[in-house]
Amino acid sequence: MTKIRWREQMVRLAAVLLGIALLVSLIHRTGASTMVDQVKTLGWGLGLIIVLGGIAHLTRSLAWRFTFLCDIRKVSLARTFGLRLVSETIGSLGLPGQVLGETARVCLLGSALPVANSISSVTLDRGIYIVTAALVSVTGILTALLLLPLSGTWRLFALLFASVLAASLVLTGVAIRRRWPVLSGAAKSIGRLPWSKTWLEGKQSIIDSAESNLFSFHHKAPKAFWASLVLNLASHGMAVLEVYVLLYFMGARTGILGALVIEAFTKLINVVGAFNPGNFGTYEGGNMILTRLLGIAGAAGLTLGLCRRVRSIFWKAMGFLCLVAMSRSTLQSRRNLPVRYKAAEAS
Repeated sequence: MTKIRWREQMVRLAAVLLGIALLVSLIHRTGASTMVDQVKTLGWGLGLIIVLGGIAHLTRSLAWRFTFLCDIRKVSLARTFGLRLVSETIGSLGLPGQVLGETARVCLLGSALPVANSISSVTLDRGIYIVTAALVSVTGILTALLLLPLSGTWRLFALLFASVLAASLVLTGVAIRRRWPVLSGAAKSIGRLPWSKTWLEGKQSIIDSAESNLFSFHHKAPKAFWASLVLNLASHGMAVLEVYVLLYFMGARTGILGALVIEAFTKLINVVGAFNPGNFGTYEGGNMILTRLLGIAGAAGLTLGLCRRVRSIFWKAMGFLCLVAMSRSTLQSRRNLPVRYKAAEAS
């Protein structure tokens, strides 16, 4: 087991190093002076992008709050916003990081909410975000098929991606409607393994309860469901606006539809981030290819990718600070717990 994990870590490290090498190569081929000129044309637009990123995170935090099927008045909007940033920061470490980031959201909510509600809300929030991202991607790909003079190969790939995403959306709807026991079934299967049986015995009821909340969310709280869905779509809309603003400041007049096409394919590029932690190189290279499809210079596409990465790094840094602050607060609360109990017994 240790050897397998070591090999996995080495593969991930190699992917990161290759990605960084690709990024350096792209900047070198484009020309550092050209990149500096492109950034200068942005001016205060880069600050605007960072602000838009914060608004998008806040919007997703509000969407997450609607997924709770319990009273959350004890959890402030500021805390959920901080947890949203923490999750995104940890999630940048690839697929394991995404799982760990969602786990951190549940753990850092603490005892203020029932564990089953925390698990179901985090799962619902992630699920609705993925569904809305797929909807945006399908819409953008279909727009590209209608508006862009794509070659036969690109048209085939676009149709394939759109078909896979549409099929995934249909399958998700069927699974929810028929109440397929995906979470509880997977937990029971894992529980049959000797090393996990004891650990899962006391948690199966929590997993079952969380899954029940998932299936009943739309029926118990339809207004909250649609509010969360609309807010997630709004956050994707801000990503489209971000692309439009950056290209506008660089002098590329693509229009909102062009920005939608770029964002739709960018979401597919982000899937690579699950295998290439940080998505270095592949993200920027993908942006160059996408902008060229719209008749925009590759330098603008590279600048677009780098500016969006700067915005991402800024908010991930905020997420790291939130993680440190919340971890210290949780540790301090645990240290003070015996003191509180003693005070209660004395009274």
